[in-house]
Amino acid sequence: MLLIALALLAAYLLGSIPTALWVGRAFFNLADIREHGSGNAGATNTFRVLGKKAGSFVLLVDAFKGFAAAWFLPNLLLSQGLIQPENLFYYRLACGVLAVVGHIYPVLAQFRGGKGVATILGMMLAIAPATVGVALLVFLVVLGTTRYVSLSSMTAGVTFAFLQLLPAFRPANSLQVWFGFLLALMLIYTHRANIGRLRAGTESRVPLWGKR
Repeated sequence: MLLIALALLAAYLLGSIPTALWVGRAFFNLADIREHGSGNAGATNTFRVLGKKAGSFVLLVDAFKGFAAAWFLPNLLLSQGLIQPENLFYYRLACGVLAVVGHIYPVLAQFRGGKGVATILGMMLAIAPATVGVALLVFLVVLGTTRYVSLSSMTAGVTFAFLQLLPAFRPANSLQVWFGFLLALMLIYTHRANIGRLRAGTESRVPLWGKR
């Protein structure tokens, strides 16, 4: 039980790595990226404040945090005989959720992180890669059309949830369906300020292909 508890703690600490904050300090002499742009320590704000290269790097690392927590840590527990194969899915969920919580409320950055979109993406890639692939395609289409990352993220999250109701994407464990809808609601909740700005027409667009 102690080793399982340590793995869960490691998942939270992995998610707590403030990638955007550290990249800003190490390469751009920026004391705190949360004092600029939207005020978040996530990939979207990094794109806005530091540019495409830094934003892409932060996006990949934040997604990897979720994937590593949901894939490698449970597999390590399984390989050591600490959990049973039939419980692997539940530990994937637990470790992934803790990584997302760590990203949103990072102990390594005064509990002020990002909105968890990239980390959720990495987590769900470890759990439902095919469904995530379709949701990611929806994200890219909406982003390319509107250039609103917030709207693209919420649309992709809702798409993921409803895709799981279709026979082709229905998971073996029904808990995953409920969890998908919970994730969609969480994405909408964490983007509530963005929803207000979208309605007011003041939401920032991200630059694509040199456009603003």
